[in-house]
Amino acid sequence: MVAATTVHGDGVWAAAVPERAPYRGGRCTTDTRARRRRLIAEAVWRIAAERGLEAASMREIAAEAGVSLRVVQYHFDSKHQLLVSALRLLHEDNDRSARSRIPADLTDPRALLRAVLDEFLPLDGQRAAALRVFAAYYARSLTDPELSAVFLHDEQPLERPVADLIAAGGGAVTGLDPRHEADLLVSGATGLGMDVVHGRRCLDDVREALDYHAGRIFGQTGGADSATNSRVV
Repeated sequence: MVAATTVHGDGVWAAAVPERAPYRGGRCTTDTRARRRRLIAEAVWRIAAERGLEAASMREIAAEAGVSLRVVQYHFDSKHQLLVSALRLLHEDNDRSARSRIPADLTDPRALLRAVLDEFLPLDGQRAAALRVFAAYYARSLTDPELSAVFLHDEQPLERPVADLIAAGGGAVTGLDPRHEADLLVSGATGLGMDVVHGRRCLDDVREALDYHAGRIFGQTGGADSATNSRVV
């Protein structure tokens, strides 16, 4: 995905979150319980991305998931529990997807850093949809401590591994503090990714800006060609 305008179409969201499957009822084993909870969580994601969390009533979630309200209430004691669980599941999905996209044998610090930063950008349907869901959750997380704890994902802050990568490969530039550079990069990539979702910036321009900062940190001055070669695509 290279154009910001492609982020908003229904097809992108459909590619990121599967269409709801018909609910067939039946006995609730451990596997079927997990599948139904996921089915309901995916309905929350679609509503959050397309209409915002304000539209995510229990009845609307049930309708979007193709199940009865009673089924939703059976699996989740409250709407708040459902919202927290759906956000936690989205984080887990994002972690798995990110790990699968970054080659296990990739060891170059700069290339690894760019691969990590790319996870903040709407480069495909899954990442674009996730960004819209996170944006919908953000305002509510400011006044909800339990949501905030999941939203911030603070058990493994992203700034820490980014700082480690900078420390591992940034020795060519003196006077840099890896922790401060990591703070700026993570915050900048997050904001720029949302700018692409909103259509304020072009994806190529955002990646060029991140390449520029990566080159500054690692002391490489080869220009756009060397920066492009460090990307994981």
